[in-house]
Amino acid sequence: MISSENDLVDMGQDLQTPAKAIIAYTESLLDYAKHRPDWAEFIPDLNKMLSAAQQLSALITKLFSKNNTPSGEVDLESFTSTIRHDLRTPINAIIGYGEMLLEDVDDEVNQEACLELQKTLSSARRLLTLIGDLIYFSKAETISRPIEPEAAPSAPVSTLMDEVVRSMRNTTDNHVAEVAVQEASLLVVDDKESNRDLLSRRLDRQGFKVEVAENGQQALEMIRQRSYDLVLLDIIMPEMNGYQVLAELKNDPHLSHIPVIMISALDEIDSVVRCIEMGAEDYLQKPFNQVILKAKISASLERKRLRDREHAFIKKLQIEQDKSEKLLLNILPKPIADRLKRGERVIADSFPEVTVLFSDLVGFTQLSAGVSASQLVEKLNEIFLAFDILTELHGLEKIKTIGDAYMLVGGLPTPRLDHAEAVADMAMDMFDAIKRINSQHNSNFNIRVGIHTGPVVAGVIGKNKFNYDLWGDAVNIASRMESHGIPGSVQISEATYKRIQDKFNCESRGLIDIKGKGQMHTYFLRGRK
Repeated sequence: MISSENDLVDMGQDLQTPAKAIIAYTESLLDYAKHRPDWAEFIPDLNKMLSAAQQLSALITKLFSKNNTPSGEVDLESFTSTIRHDLRTPINAIIGYGEMLLEDVDDEVNQEACLELQKTLSSARRLLTLIGDLIYFSKAETISRPIEPEAAPSAPVSTLMDEVVRSMRNTTDNHVAEVAVQEASLLVVDDKESNRDLLSRRLDRQGFKVEVAENGQQALEMIRQRSYDLVLLDIIMPEMNGYQVLAELKNDPHLSHIPVIMISALDEIDSVVRCIEMGAEDYLQKPFNQVILKAKISASLERKRLRDREHAFIKKLQIEQDKSEKLLLNILPKPIADRLKRGERVIADSFPEVTVLFSDLVGFTQLSAGVSASQLVEKLNEIFLAFDILTELHGLEKIKTIGDAYMLVGGLPTPRLDHAEAVADMAMDMFDAIKRINSQHNSNFNIRVGIHTGPVVAGVIGKNKFNYDLWGDAVNIASRMESHGIPGSVQISEATYKRIQDKFNCESRGLIDIKGKGQMHTYFLRGRK
């Protein structure tokens, strides 16, 4: 709290001295520019500097005039936000435009003007130091030392920051240029026109593609409609502040990957910590130095590039994994594939009752002698693809194809009570599929089908090339049902007949000789009842 009238006057005077100096230097530069045709392009920026300096001077007068405080006291704590933000906003404009002018002006031809520009920048930086002192006093709630008045500098003052920046220019500019993604698309969000103009022009000079938003809501709409590599977001804005915009971005799974650098006149560590905890990539305090600005943007873009590469690699890895998974499922049933992935080395299961089907293309050996290899494979592929679709439709398991023979089973690896019925329906549909293919291609394919029901052992064989196969007498009998059958018919064993006779029409064939089995009673499947 400043209670002395003299303290109040001294405090305002200390701030007004460099502010008035900036106005004087800028007016002098404007007068210089009006008499130099090559300086015509700089007049708009000089006018912006003058306007910012006049705004700053008026604000200082308002803050520290005893007429504005009935008690004659200035409570710095109540002005903390104003001091940190409102005072620094015009200073940011003065320093930003001044630095760009220094870059564009030929210092050998315009030595006197460049010297005044440097004095202007020194005065602005001195103001930043004094404002920092005010913040210190507000936190300490007392003035531990008087602020000594400073006359307008007669020569540019080299600050510690100037030395650091100069050193960074010499050692890191090339590295930063290499790291920066020059074609990156940036969005600048700030409610102050001068801040947007300065930052966008500075970034444009550094090679970035820049767009601007005047408020948080507009920024969110632009981000949702376009793609940006980085967002530079002001904290203090009306209606929707930077914290709220940052929270919206990080809570949206489609936008959370976009890096955000917060920019503000706030310099409290709590503000920095809050932004980082909310997901911001970095934090910049106004007015910021161009070298530090470029370094932080380049670092953020490089981190984004590495994250994008990582995500692309993970996505590619996932695609390859999905391909491997699909290939594995084409070879093995999913429950068996899952067991293999869990580390089971030996997979062999006994099933007390399943139904096995074999089918064979009648006369295909003779047909294959008269066609090319590609035609042969194409015809087989069309037929077996139709059978694969039916197998999946009926919830059955394809075991393998051997030449022109097709083998499937019902009731494993996941047991089901209606396995015999499902296989019988499958057999009927296989004939329908053959009829459709013959009609489409004017061909005359025919099949012979055999079915048997009984116990089997199923398991995975092979190390580098896996194969899920069946063993047991039931497999042999099903194969014999097919090989001893009649073209264009489905021959079933008595065991299968007993399980489906109530739902299917079957015709007894009587006893036939089955190789290795002797006399067996078989039936022809004619269709559902």
